[in-house]
Amino acid sequence: MKKFPIDEVLEILQKEKEKWDAPIVTLVSKRTKDPFQILVSTILSLRTKDEVTAKATEKLLSIARTPEEILKIPDEELEKIIYPVGFYRNKTRTLKKISKILIEKYNGKVPDNLEELLKLPGVGRKTANLVLTEGFGKDAICVDTHVHRISNRWGIVKTKTPEQTEFQLMKVLPKKWWKDYNSILVAFGQTICKPVGPKCEICPIKKYCPYANKRKNKKK
Repeated sequence: MKKFPIDEVLEILQKEKEKWDAPIVTLVSKRTKDPFQILVSTILSLRTKDEVTAKATEKLLSIARTPEEILKIPDEELEKIIYPVGFYRNKTRTLKKISKILIEKYNGKVPDNLEELLKLPGVGRKTANLVLTEGFGKDAICVDTHVHRISNRWGIVKTKTPEQTEFQLMKVLPKKWWKDYNSILVAFGQTICKPVGPKCEICPIKKYCPYANKRKNKKK
């Protein structure tokens, strides 16, 4: 089987993504470069559509941008601010717990390493890696459903879980792409390479894609 030209494909998608809506976490990163605000927007984004996350994030960050300010908001009020993000009650408790821990253990600052980030409640590898890349500019690979799905569609990994995908990508993805891989594939996955009914006919990298070629051959 012909090797997938990952460099060429990502260079094309990097240029194309300017036409697509960037993920909300990427927008927060571009605007603030503040690790705490990026962490907050990432927590809100879990199991929630991006447009809903965007509204809730904008609303919350217009009121509270630090752990101290989050803790000043009563729980019921915080729930109303972030509603209707998925699991908004749980996320309210999570944001409060994280804010308290950051103040007590980290002088109000978000830690800049994976091990410490994973100690925070509600923070898994996806969230931690996104904070590292978007908040601190560190080399890490954030794997969400889009990254997991598209990487398997391209055939550069053969994995069952996002965590397996992360570790496989560390072996096959050139390090220069680690930081941007998530933002590129999320924008691509939301607009073109959708889970159901992908728009292969207008995809800018369809000639390289084994999945698109397989679909094309089935229609013949």
